[in-house]
Amino acid sequence: MKALVAADGTVRFAEVEQPRPGPGEVLVKVEAFSVNRGETFQLEAPRPGWRPGKDVAGLVVQAAADGSGPGVCRRVVGHPPAGGWAEYVCVPTTSLAELPDSLDAVRAAALPLAGLTALRLLRTAGALAGRRVLMTGASGGVGHYLTELAAAAGAELTVVTASPERGRRLAELGAAEVVHDLAEARGPYDLVLESTGGAALPLALARLARRGTLVWFGQASRTPATLDFFDFFNGPESATLRHFHYADSDVPDGQDLAALVRLAAQGRLTPELGRIAPWEETATVLADLRERRIRGKAVLTVA
Repeated sequence: MKALVAADGTVRFAEVEQPRPGPGEVLVKVEAFSVNRGETFQLEAPRPGWRPGKDVAGLVVQAAADGSGPGVCRRVVGHPPAGGWAEYVCVPTTSLAELPDSLDAVRAAALPLAGLTALRLLRTAGALAGRRVLMTGASGGVGHYLTELAAAAGAELTVVTASPERGRRLAELGAAEVVHDLAEARGPYDLVLESTGGAALPLALARLARRGTLVWFGQASRTPATLDFFDFFNGPESATLRHFHYADSDVPDGQDLAALVRLAAQGRLTPELGRIAPWEETATVLADLRERRIRGKAVLTVA
């Protein structure tokens, strides 16, 4: 089959062996896949044998041998560990959700990693009604899903985004306040969701209320953060700093994917699509993502 493989920081087409599903896996004919920023980082120094692709939507063409999961010809969205930028991919039945007719493959492919991250962050945060929340790095897919879900849950949400255009969209999705510089955020906040790292993390922490919680879920700056114990006494005294990894979940991916599909089908969760293109243009899309010419999810369709 044809697949995209890592090559010099980007991708190229190659002929590879079609995968064979294990007992608890289905074989999916990929109709669309989306690109995550983490995958662009991995392409810079790929592991031997690794192929990109964690967010896919398509059609089941071979059911699981153990009888689990959807049957042949069922439309699904999936979150395989890798290899989804291809004509076919094996997906564990625990990492799949069926799609209703009202949700097309392009929008569905934009759901998995960003949607799972947002949903699980809010689960980690707990009840949000009436709480003041600050979110940094809000321009991407996670930020959009988080904004929509947190606003619906009753949070008073302030988002930080460098782009006025993206800021307007986040306000439409329910953000109470949009700032373009973290220094403009007016605390204190009960909860901070921090995804930038580097110099932004201590600035965000300083805006946290006493005994508040900061959930650190990313390091988009790719720069380590430096914290000073004594800075906590200037406001966020006895605060909790919590590391977050979306894959560390007690709820199976498939169960949470089904929740995201239901919300999207009901119009309560909106995939933000920045670019829809045939997969022959993947290398161009990756280059544009690095230059930040694409705002929102990039989804590639597989012919």
